[in-house]
Amino acid sequence: MRTAFGAQFDIPDGYLNTPSIGVPPVHAGEEVAAWVDRWRRAGTQPADFDEAVARGRQAFADLIGAPGERVAVGASVSQMLAVVAAGLRAGARVLVAEGEFTSVTFPFAAVPGVSVTEMPLEKLPEAVAGHDLVAVSVVQSADGAIVDLDALRAAAEAADVPVVLDASQAAGWLPLSLEWADWVVAAGYKWLLSPRGSAWLAVHPRALDRGRAVSAGWYAGEDPWQSLYGMPLRLAGGARRYDLSPVWLAQVGAAVALPYLASLDLEAVRAHCVGLADTLLEGLGLPARGSAIVSFDADPEQLQAAGVVASARAGRARIGFHLYNTLADLELVLRAVR
Repeated sequence: MRTAFGAQFDIPDGYLNTPSIGVPPVHAGEEVAAWVDRWRRAGTQPADFDEAVARGRQAFADLIGAPGERVAVGASVSQMLAVVAAGLRAGARVLVAEGEFTSVTFPFAAVPGVSVTEMPLEKLPEAVAGHDLVAVSVVQSADGAIVDLDALRAAAEAADVPVVLDASQAAGWLPLSLEWADWVVAAGYKWLLSPRGSAWLAVHPRALDRGRAVSAGWYAGEDPWQSLYGMPLRLAGGARRYDLSPVWLAQVGAAVALPYLASLDLEAVRAHCVGLADTLLEGLGLPARGSAIVSFDADPEQLQAAGVVASARAGRARIGFHLYNTLADLELVLRAVR
């Protein structure tokens, strides 16, 4: 058992796979387990979960620096970005980062008549003009590279091009102020330490009518409990029109994990995570990168044999340092590769 940033984590030495799946604080896992037990004993009603959905929605907004009323709830990044993609006109041109995670690119590439252009991440801002949309991860999944948000914002505003940001590999360790973006999406099961099946989409007021509620159901109604039966269509006036009927137990976990993360000094969290990552890079003879995610050449089997839990991505080993990691984890990696 480890204690970090005021919470306990039941995590072994060498767990460095947060970019794939985060480990919840003990109190979040216990809350989910308690609700599973209530469900098992017929002790729940659908409306019982509304409070958890509301808490997670607001905490996500707090983590990205946006108002809570802008946030829609869903289950995955690709499902939430489908509402953006469906609103594009025929012939729309979408700019993405080269090697971007496909949950960001496929929703747009799957729309007939929409073209998707890849550009190296560092050149993305200078290529914005001439496109109808930019979609990019704040932190790249494969190697932890961080997009230049200031340059991207300046280029997008100058060219009047809307921006989609995926914060899945950033929110939870990187302090964010993304109120300016047209759409901000993130999945909960990585750095946000929540069960899979939780995701959120923040929609700027200027972008509210640019999407299409392709997954509209009762929960997207202005009053969900009065939207269960019959026509006419009566969607919520704000971002909740894009809500997906929530994955209940996933939202229960998110309602604990996200407020916990939002309560922390995220500058201190970043310093902790990046400090470990850059120290590892120094030990490997590589330059510091200022990211919590590290990608390097290593034999995955050698890492596994040393007790390191990591991932293989884009032909390299990928690890991530979150708030529960320590020097002990770093030293396991260095011993393995040396």
